Amino acid sequence: AGRCPWAQASARCQPVPVPQQYCQVVYGGQLASVHSAARNQELQKLARTHTVLAPWIGAVTSRRAGQWQSRWEDSTPWNYANWAPVHPNHIVTTCTTLSTRDGLWRSRFCFQLRPFICQY
Repeated sequence: AGRCPWAQASARCQPVPVPQQYCQVVYGGQLASVHSAARNQELQKLARTHTVLAPWIGAVTSRRAGQWQSRWEDSTPWNYANWAPVHPNHIVTTCTTLSTRDGLWRSRFCFQLRPFICQY
């Protein structure tokens, strides 16, 4: 159960720069991007088989040209979001977690230690 042929969850907790590199080196991939409710649910299930902690996915929220913007690390279009209420935070650049409990996304400081999901 919880198999995604295009994604892999890791239960090891790392700050975001480490999984970014890990996903590239080990899988030739990236932190996962999410473009539909179905995919969000699939990743939530996958993550749940490895950890109760909310893992990193590949969304970054930062200020660009005076505007707050969320984007995917893999440069795919921003065409779906599943933010929890009051997220994303617009205070500093943040990375994004996917809750294993409710499937909602939350802004977190990128140097927090968390598990992560690679896609490839």
